Amino acid sequence: MALKLVQTAGAAAYSYDMLDSELSSLKGGEILTLTSVAVPGSDKSAYDSADGYVNPSGAQKRTVATKTLTSGKRPLMLADDGVVGYGTLFGTVVGGTVGQQVTGGAVLGPHTALASGKVSCWYTQGLYAVSLDAVDTNASTGLVPTNTSIDAGSPIYATSAGLLTPTSGSAFETVAVGRFVEFQTSGSLVTTPSKLVSALNSPVGAAATTQSYSYALFYYYGL
Repeated sequence: MALKLVQTAGAAAYSYDMLDSELSSLKGGEILTLTSVAVPGSDKSAYDSADGYVNPSGAQKRTVATKTLTSGKRPLMLADDGVVGYGTLFGTVVGGTVGQQVTGGAVLGPHTALASGKVSCWYTQGLYAVSLDAVDTNASTGLVPTNTSIDAGSPIYATSAGLLTPTSGSAFETVAVGRFVEFQTSGSLVTTPSKLVSALNSPVGAAATTQSYSYALFYYYGL
């Protein structure tokens, strides 16, 4: 799925070319940092991202975004673009993910990051909602509703693969990137969970007891 901006002050993002080896698995909501690749090299560059270089007078390299994190790497940013479940073409008329929907043998799209070669990377402090398929999904220690040790205000870290996690032992470094707020169904500031809605508007007003969550709302520090 993807990242949702809930509330930020002066929200700002920058777009970077993404490592080819990681682009296809990006879901949106992962923590990214920067690295560089050789020019020329096997990692392909989009036309609009091939204009900035590292060491331009020597062995040329260009800057790219990566979700492979190592201790001390900065800046740390939130990936916006994702491949799975990110964006649709003509809404529900076609209803498929841009860059993935196939009609008559032709792919409709392409996906946003594959089109521009860039991924939008958010670096502003604020509230963000990340879909639960893009976080650490370890049932006992990950950022999932089944982990009973998570509480409002719990520190959130990032794994070496860029996944949000509440467990410092799973983190690429023991520096929190934000604080957990709550699990949500819609990733919105205003949400009515099914648990508070009468089941099928029945005359007895029986409230639904089951709850399904799709997003983790957290406050991002912007490191």
